[in-house]
Amino acid sequence: MNDKNPVPVWDILVRIFHWSLVVAFTVAYLTEDELEDLHVIAGYVVLGLISFRVVWGFIGSKYARFSNFIYSFSEIKAYLLNLTSDRPKHYLGHNPAGGIMVIALLLSLFATTISGLKVYGVEGHGPLANNGAVVSIISKAFADDDQHEHEGKHEKNKEEEFWEDIHEFFANFTLLLVLIHIAGVVVSSRLHAENLVKAMITGKKNA
Repeated sequence: MNDKNPVPVWDILVRIFHWSLVVAFTVAYLTEDELEDLHVIAGYVVLGLISFRVVWGFIGSKYARFSNFIYSFSEIKAYLLNLTSDRPKHYLGHNPAGGIMVIALLLSLFATTISGLKVYGVEGHGPLANNGAVVSIISKAFADDDQHEHEGKHEKNKEEEFWEDIHEFFANFTLLLVLIHIAGVVVSSRLHAENLVKAMITGKKNA
């Protein structure tokens, strides 16, 4: 087989997932402070997408499965050291660095969305709204007692602030991972003389 013959690698669902996640995360990140409804919708989309990707990582096509791109620490280290050689090792699917980045992004996005749901829940919305409802009930039960009402609101504000800090941290950490991922794509594309962005559109890479 000629080295430049394109072969199918990324299935259609992986490609739809990838670009949908790009759009959903971008929308969620840019609307955090201004458009809450759109931010929440985008967050739900992100959570749905990463949930699908986890399932697809076990039952999907060959190169979509976690078993295809989860490498040992020694393999990841060897790959990174090999990048400085004249002919770095080429992987048809995710390389060891790309594989660990996929896992890191999924975990960070999961933490971002769950912490976001907790913030939304403290405000009395969404599937995690129980805690916020409990605080509200306690506050109403002591409505005649200003001190208890104040304490109830204070606890709610503290909980909301706690989850907001976590949500903001993981949102920014995810953005950092995305930037590192983009840099890795650029470097890998140059080292192996292949267009990885195009590959994620067409689904094909050079053998």
